[in-house]
Amino acid sequence: MPGPLSGLRIVEMVGLGPAPFAAMMLADAGAEVIRIHQKGARADIPLMNTHFDVLARGRRSLALDLKAEADLGVMRDLIARADGLIEGFRPGVMERLGLGPEPCLAAHPRLVYGRMTGWGQEGPLKDAAGHDLNYLGMTGALAAMGPADAPPPVPLNLVADFGGGGMLMAFGMVAALLAAKTTGQGQVVDAAMTDGAALLSAMFWGFRAGGMWSDARGANLLDGGAYFYGTYACADGKFLAVAPVEGRFHRILIDRLGLDAADFTHAADPAAWRTLRARLAALFLSEPRDHWADLFAGTDACVTPILDWDEAAAHPHAQARGAFVRVDGVTQPAPAPRFSATPSAVAHGPAKPGADGRAILADWGLDPARLGGGVFES
Repeated sequence: MPGPLSGLRIVEMVGLGPAPFAAMMLADAGAEVIRIHQKGARADIPLMNTHFDVLARGRRSLALDLKAEADLGVMRDLIARADGLIEGFRPGVMERLGLGPEPCLAAHPRLVYGRMTGWGQEGPLKDAAGHDLNYLGMTGALAAMGPADAPPPVPLNLVADFGGGGMLMAFGMVAALLAAKTTGQGQVVDAAMTDGAALLSAMFWGFRAGGMWSDARGANLLDGGAYFYGTYACADGKFLAVAPVEGRFHRILIDRLGLDAADFTHAADPAAWRTLRARLAALFLSEPRDHWADLFAGTDACVTPILDWDEAAAHPHAQARGAFVRVDGVTQPAPAPRFSATPSAVAHGPAKPGADGRAILADWGLDPARLGGGVFES
């Protein structure tokens, strides 16, 4: 069956990271997303446009030279037939091409125009370069991560790029597309990674305001301060995730480990957390990871092994749910979330730049002869 967004047409300006991730999510959910490659452009990252480019899955590609009037005309006609557009350039780039929101919405009032940037379309930093680490660092959240005796860690670029950026862009596009369906009026979706990363930390702003969160790193319930919410090394160099936050789960942890509940008082005495963490650390170091995983299997102690990439894909739970798929020989996460009546699917792997140009134009009611020849099929 087609996915829940079947019937929607989206034009994606090819870029890096968050914008392709948003487009991938929409395509996974059934939208027809057409990737616009710059004709003759070299990839910024070597694996882009190869079958390893997981973020490019499920979409066809058209290559255009947007400095050429003929190709620019093709682009305008595609946008006029689309429900939405996604671009991830710096502010002003699309305007200089003559493809900014004003002319596009004037010609196509129902268009949802998605703009993905680090800093947003306005503000003193809007023109500055940056990456996930910079955006996350400006939200307050990065300062709260990591141990007290070291600089904040360099996390994978999941929070600002993909969570606060790409995922919020996908949500914004769907919300604005629903509004356009109801009102007949399109709009601009300004998705800034700083805004999105800040939004993801909403709970902690509430905790701070309510006096439940200290600005000291490694001193709080969910930042590694609590001995019952953290990671521990094991005898074989592998690791455990230990997270029995609730008292009833914590009691199972202490009971299974044969420890004295009078010492391990859960949240009652935060001043003892550091000492109790050291005791647990020494205990977990005495046996390999899977010994502990087996000990807690089937319980509600909230103790699980920390798996590497290959272990994660092969784990029985992931296998049972089909959480990973292989596309063109590349193992990758399956589409999420899941829909009971209109399941998502990966239609195919990444397309070569320009490989589908003539077919796209024909399918969208345009003359394929408008595209020139050359290296690309388009």
